[in-house]
Amino acid sequence: MTMMRELTLIGIRMESPNRAPVMMLRETEGYRYLPISIGSVEATAIAYEEQGLRPSRPLTHDLMRDLIQAFDVEIEAVEIVELRDAVFYAELVLANGARVSARPSDSVALAVRLGTPIRCTEEVLREAGVATPEEEQAELERFRQFLDSVAPEDFSS
Repeated sequence: MTMMRELTLIGIRMESPNRAPVMMLRETEGYRYLPISIGSVEATAIAYEEQGLRPSRPLTHDLMRDLIQAFDVEIEAVEIVELRDAVFYAELVLANGARVSARPSDSVALAVRLGTPIRCTEEVLREAGVATPEEEQAELERFRQFLDSVAPEDFSS
């Protein structure tokens, strides 16, 4: 069986020079971070939910959440299961045992709406995880403060 590690969404940051959004996840019981480049639409969807913003009409991920709830389906977890050719792959793990392939950005956007755990294989974390030494903790705290102050509109083109 594959060893899974639980992750926490830290937030979205803009990576220079082209200001591409990067989703930052961190091991709940560990020291590694998992940065994943994502699209601006998914970045906005995640940022909206993190900040409690409700658009006048549902976003795609809101619609997905509403459909899942309407059909009384339970998503047990979001799992990032593979990294192949610099592309991350995720799966939605349903309560009935079914697994649905999905992009990590869509999976996390859904997970933050449903309160679903986010997990990652140890293999993916070994390959793409970034260990953060103690001396970088202060910088990460400043990053967290930045995330608290950023607006979803900052992610639109």
